[in-house]
Amino acid sequence: MKKIPLFQTIHEYITKNQLICPKSKIIIGLSGGPDSVFLFHVLLPLHQQGKINLIAAHLNHEWRPEAGKDAEFCQTLAQKNSIPFISRKISELGLLLKFNGSKEEVARKSRRHFFDMVKVEHGADYIALAHHAQDQQETFFLRLLRGASLTGLTAMKAKKDVYIRPLLQTNKTDILEYLHENNISYLTDSTNTSDAFLRNRIRMNVLPALQQSDTRFDANFLSTITRLQETEDFLQELTAHIFEQIAEHKDALWQLDVNKLLILHPVMRYRIILFWLCQENVQFPVSQSFFNEIIRFLDSPDSKTHEMHTDWCIIKKKMMTWICKTT
Repeated sequence: MKKIPLFQTIHEYITKNQLICPKSKIIIGLSGGPDSVFLFHVLLPLHQQGKINLIAAHLNHEWRPEAGKDAEFCQTLAQKNSIPFISRKISELGLLLKFNGSKEEVARKSRRHFFDMVKVEHGADYIALAHHAQDQQETFFLRLLRGASLTGLTAMKAKKDVYIRPLLQTNKTDILEYLHENNISYLTDSTNTSDAFLRNRIRMNVLPALQQSDTRFDANFLSTITRLQETEDFLQELTAHIFEQIAEHKDALWQLDVNKLLILHPVMRYRIILFWLCQENVQFPVSQSFFNEIIRFLDSPDSKTHEMHTDWCIIKKKMMTWICKTT
């Protein structure tokens, strides 16, 4: 059987999952590493054919001495191919992010802020990220170790809001093979091999052990993730349907029937509350203890107010409950 060219497979994946609309303006996160350089070359023909408009965006985290040269590498790659290039230093963003012990998390939030900013400034439609199949595996096990729910274990989606991931079913070995065969240069980040980061330990120790244990691991993992995501999609639709049955939109607020909420299965109660909080666009920690606190309050007999956050509280009166923002 003739092997389908790699780019063709990825372009078919883009079409199948409706990741890109014709004539879309797309921001590509370009770090200079092999994955983002590969994605750049995947999307470049679509830009050259006039099917999309590509803009390369690079955030300099300023953490490594060679960070400035990384930005120059990305700029040269973009300019060589007549692609607009936007670069910022993390210190220029003016972000006040709370450090929770994870340098990776700070970097992720900074990149998201930067990409969102560039998208608005240039009126772009999508932001393309270079996460591949092994990134998906790492994310799954990272969340598994942290006790994630089903929603968390579905890991990354090919398309979520304005973010698209065209390489999510592409293996890292295929990416590196293509770059080497075509003599395409890329940067290597020394921190990717540091065992100080949990994700790196999963990449270097867990995944190779699973792949050596069974050569079917990659294919079976993809199959499992696909089924989990299909299950999650179904539950999201069911949650929205039930929410409409037990809630009413009144005075610009969603009011829930407490009795109808409490008789639901615990899993659906959790999902309904999560859906409710998202609908009201309030900040909250995603933890089981937090949701248990809400249930205990709603299950109490008295009508009262319970402060859940510095910016909002829950009010319960005559077995109806709603969120009141305090700022």
